[in-house]
Amino acid sequence: MIRDATPADVPVILTMIRELAAYEREPEAARATEPQLAEALFGDRPAAFALIAEAAEGPVGFALWFQNFSTWTGTHGVYLEDLYVRPEARGGGHGKALLAALAELCVDRGYARFEWSVLDWNEPSIGFYRSIGAQPMDGWTVFRLTGDALHNLAKTS
Repeated sequence: MIRDATPADVPVILTMIRELAAYEREPEAARATEPQLAEALFGDRPAAFALIAEAAEGPVGFALWFQNFSTWTGTHGVYLEDLYVRPEARGGGHGKALLAALAELCVDRGYARFEWSVLDWNEPSIGFYRSIGAQPMDGWTVFRLTGDALHNLAKTS
């Protein structure tokens, strides 16, 4: 079953974010707190949204996403920040169900794109994404400013 996350899900979402960070070999990088996540998902102006994959034993996965916008199509889209299914629940269709729910949201709202990133070493996920028809955006490189570089550029304005 796929459902919208509720404020009561914040602790389990944060736990799964930390599990995902460990899987992606960066456990120390997951520094978000419950209050931050609660504000981002359920505050006065939500910045992100989440779906929960639930099985008989409770939550087994989640998808955390936010709206983006394409100036070329003139429409919103979905950017999937995190997709995670706990190891013991993998292969049960939960990941595909989460992606299908977000695809349905895009179609229902007239969004033109559904995008996400995947680490280049994550072959199981890459194979799965290809199996559902997703295509890599070859020729594009993601750039990121953080830490000192972010602050140094901000000082130049």
